[in-house]
This record gives sequence, structure tokens and C-alpha cells, in this order.
Amino acid sequence: MVEVSARLRELVAAGRDVAVLTGAGMSAESGVPTFRGQGGFWENESFEDLATPQGFARDPDKVWRWYDARRRGVAACAPNAGHRALAEYQMHHPGMKVITQNIDGLHQAAGSRNVVELHGALFRVRCTRDGMARDDRRVPLPDIPPRCACGALLRPDIVWFGEALPQAAVEAAFGAARRAALFLVIGTSAVVYPAAGLPAIASGAGAWVVEINPERTAISDQADEVLRGPAAVVLPALLGAVPAATR
Repeated sequence: MVEVSARLRELVAAGRDVAVLTGAGMSAESGVPTFRGQGGFWENESFEDLATPQGFARDPDKVWRWYDARRRGVAACAPNAGHRALAEYQMHHPGMKVITQNIDGLHQAAGSRNVVELHGALFRVRCTRDGMARDDRRVPLPDIPPRCACGALLRPDIVWFGEALPQAAVEAAFGAARRAALFLVIGTSAVVYPAAGLPAIASGAGAWVVEINPERTAISDQADEVLRGPAAVVLPALLGAVPAATR
């Protein structure tokens, strides 16, 4: 049983101006390794070699072998109950905005629409010559490193260390935070900016900020309400209790 405030129950039932920010902890519940925790993607490799423009320029073959392995690992994962609860809630409240730091596509696989991907997408590739991006879900990739039809190298359409976040995604995320009446912060350590600044922006604009996380984080003291527990448990209990009149 998830105990929530009357204010939160009212905001969930109303379903107006709801925005959520999700991080690696949410996907970890689907078996996707986190980037920072024990057993994470970075545990045995240097990010300078695998997730920077410089590393890609030095050895695109190595970088793509690593990302191909990550793609195979994520392809074997499925959305968890938390992803599905968000997608179902959005079906009944289509104005809800999902903002994610994750690159795995599990929100979309669960059925969420118009997801703001701050850090890019693992199953999207981008031409290094003209910058055009497209989906490519082939697992494994037939050629390493893959090339565009124009002959140029393709790279993962992911924001690497030292690169700016896509401006359109940043603007969409900050706009959603400013408009939110309810802002859920789910499974994120809240230390990576600019995403980590979104809860404060939402709060400053008058939103009720709720953290959903099994552990204490950098924003725990700033949140209006904290629900301790995994997203796959908390979200179905919270969002599944929407009154029938709103469905």
C-alpha cells in the first residue's frame, strides 16, 4: 500500500499539467544496467574511450562494438510495471509529458507518446556527414561500424560527454516543468544537469514535486512529497487509483 497525501491524490485524479522526469533507476527495474551504479555500463570501461566524440574519432570500431553489445542487452529487456502505468495514465490524460534521461526506448515500448529524450536514443543512428538521424533497431548490427547510404560513418544518436543536449528536447522539458501542476521525479539521482534543475523549475512555478525512489537523493529535501520504493511498485499503486470518472 502506497500512502500519499490528499493533495497528491487530487492532482493525480485531475490529470492536468502532469509531467514526469525519469532516470536510470526506472530502467534498472527492467534489467537495464545503470550507468553509475555497481554493475553499470561504465564499470569496466573508460567513458573517454566509449562515450566521447574524441573516443569515437580514435576508434569507431571499438565504440560501435560496445554500443552493439548494449543494444543487444537492452533489446532483451521489456518495460516494467512502472513504464506501463505511466503509459496507461497518459492514455487517459494525454497532456502528460514524459521526460527521460534514459536512452533505452522502454517508455515508447510501453506505449508512451511524444517522449522527450534528453540524452538521445540507443536505437537511433546519425550520419556524421549531414547529421540526419533515423531509427535502426537491427540487433546485432550487420556491419561494425555501420555506414550511411552516403558512405559516411554512422554514430549512435546519443549525447556523449562534452556534447550539448538537443535544444528542442531541452526547451520541451523546461516548458513542461514550468507548466506542471504535478511533477514526478522517478528513479533519478538528480545530479546531472540540466535535467537535475527541472524539479526546482517546476517547484518555482508552483508545481507539487514528488520524488519516487527507493533511496535518498539530492532532491529529497526539496521535494514536497517523497514516496520511497521502486517505480514498478509505486507507480501502479499511485496512478492505478484514478477514479473511474476520469478514465
